[in-house]
This record gives sequence, structure tokens and C-alpha cells, in this order.
Amino acid sequence: MTAQTPFVLETKNDDVDPVEEIKTALAGLTEDVATKTAPVTDLATRLEAIETKLSRPNGNTEKAKDPTDETKAFATYLRHGSGAPAEELKALTVANDEQGGYLAPEEMSDEFIRNLVEFSPVRSVASVRNIGGQSVKYPKRTGVTNAQWESEAEDSQESTPTFGQVEVPARKLMTYVDISNELLADSAGTAEQEVRLALAEDFGKKEGTSFVNGDGTNQPEGFMDNADVAEVLNGHATVLDADQLISLMYDLPAAYRNNGTWAMNGTTLATLRKLKDGNGQYLWQPSLQAGQPETILGRPVIEMVDMDDVAADAFPIAFGDFNRGYRVVDRLAMSILVNPYLLATKGVTRIHATRRVGGKVIQAAALRKLKMATS
Repeated sequence: MTAQTPFVLETKNDDVDPVEEIKTALAGLTEDVATKTAPVTDLATRLEAIETKLSRPNGNTEKAKDPTDETKAFATYLRHGSGAPAEELKALTVANDEQGGYLAPEEMSDEFIRNLVEFSPVRSVASVRNIGGQSVKYPKRTGVTNAQWESEAEDSQESTPTFGQVEVPARKLMTYVDISNELLADSAGTAEQEVRLALAEDFGKKEGTSFVNGDGTNQPEGFMDNADVAEVLNGHATVLDADQLISLMYDLPAAYRNNGTWAMNGTTLATLRKLKDGNGQYLWQPSLQAGQPETILGRPVIEMVDMDDVAADAFPIAFGDFNRGYRVVDRLAMSILVNPYLLATKGVTRIHATRRVGGKVIQAAALRKLKMATS
């Protein structure tokens, strides 16, 4: 900007009123300043307008784009199904899967609707270890010494404690999924993410089921399947006996009982919540503090969907110190291998998933299970 010329008042005519002359000069100066600052004022006004626009909810007022051919065709398909005109369905063939379904256009929704997958949270109460081999062996003492009272002159007697070992092998869980390259491309990566999520949920459910009821053959051994876990008889085939629950709890040694957790499914828990002791008090007690679990006879309860329902000859309830009684070993976290070459000529990508995990009862004395009567 050029330097401003100092304002100088020159009076050449004595007949001119000096005050009027000053007013005229000031008016000219004001007009000159306003002209030079007009661009700055205009810029400030525009910035203020933009700031106001961005501060509003949904401030983006851009005009919506015209719907694509795929969107129009999808809307027609929703209204008429397979009876839609053939020319309308042509736009959908690129996203057509093997079952004849259509992937919704992006403008409709990119959210997948999933079924809820529940699994038994055994890991939350059991002890979990990572291993580097095919299995891990734990030494186990199976007997105690045999001290005896002796008189002053007698020699002490030898004791021979017995030892053994418990081996927990890592079992392999695996599967694969074939998915078309067109679906992978058209879903912008969403389809592959859904496949990975489905695999994780499936593996988690299979794992939880095995930790509860696994037979130990090519899968983890479940704590309910272990023959060394002692059982307490309920005495009735279909009705839970509150007294037998107390017997089940106190059948454990105090060291395990004081760290014990109840395990049952939601149906059994609903039945048990209605039971009362001899004084009319409910056995189940709600949590009175945020973050603290509900309790049965003073001990926390965890819901495991893979436990049996209350029925004849079933085992609907378990109780014990799972941290000391059951061991989970992780050899390999879920591994995903994407192979786009095996079925490339068919336009299909194969996604492999593998998991190596084991589980076994390592201290049966820390656990108990309730058995319903046969009839």
C-alpha cells in the first residue's frame, strides 16, 4: 500500500467558512478510506458467513447427486422383487451372488445385519497360558507324605509321595471361505471384513462349547465332560433343590469354595432366581454395586450358554474355582490366509482360517457339578 499523504487544510478564500471546508475535506477522506478497505470488509463478511454455515448441524448443503443406475435398479428390485423389468435388473448383475441376492447400493446402507453369536466366557474365569509347542505338561502331585507319631527313641518312617503329570495339548480348529472377487470389489472391502468377523465369532463359539462340553478328542476337554470332577445329586429330575445347591457349594474344600464361581445358562439362572431358602430369602442376590457380579449364596455367577438346561439326567450347574481347576492354552491366535490364486480362473478368492488352542481340567478337586435325577 502507498503511504498516506498527511491531511493539510489550505484556505485560499477568506469568504469560505473554515468549518464547512473542514467538513468537506473529512468527508472526502472518509470516502477514500472506505474505498480502499472495501475488499478487506468483503473478505471478512464472506469468512463470517462460511463460519456460520459450518457451525450449523448438517451444515453441508451441497446438492444431492442424482441416483445412479444401480440405485434406481435396486429400488425397483425392492418394490417388485424378481418380477422387476429385465433392463432394471441388468444394473445389479455385477453384485449378484450365488444365492441370487443383491448387495445394497452405497447410498442405501453399508451396514451388515448380523445374528447375535453367544458363547460361553470360560476364559474370563479359567487360567490362560501361551505355549510355544504342541502341548504343555504340568507336573502333578497325586499323594502326600505319611508322617507318623513316634516315641522318643523310635526312628521316623519313610514316606513316598506320588507324582504324575497333566498334559494339555493344543488342538487345531480350521475352516475356509470362498468369496467371489466381484463381491469383494463391489463391497469396497466390507465383505472381507464381514467374513473375518464371522470366522472370529464362529471360532469363539466353537472354543467356548469345547471348554464346557468337549470330549478331548481332537478338541479341548470340557470341565463338564471330565469324569474326575465330582458330582452332587439334585434328587429330582426337573426341579432344582435349594438344599442341594448348598450341599454342592460346601462339598468343596474351603480354599476352593472361597474363590468359587457358579456357572449355568440363562434358562437355569432364571429358574434359580426364584428359589428361596428355609427363611424365605432368595438364594440369588442382585449386585448392589456397579461393576460387581450378581451372587448366589454369596458367590458370583457367570452365564454360560453351553451348559445343560434343567432336565432329567442333565448337568445344569457347575461350581468351583475355575482359575485353579481349568487351564486354557493358546498356541496360535486365529490366523487368516487370503489366497486369491487357487481359484483365480473362477473369479473366487479363498480365505483360510486356523486356530490352535487347548483346554483341560488340571485340578478336578477344585470343581463340582450338579446332576439331575434320572426320573
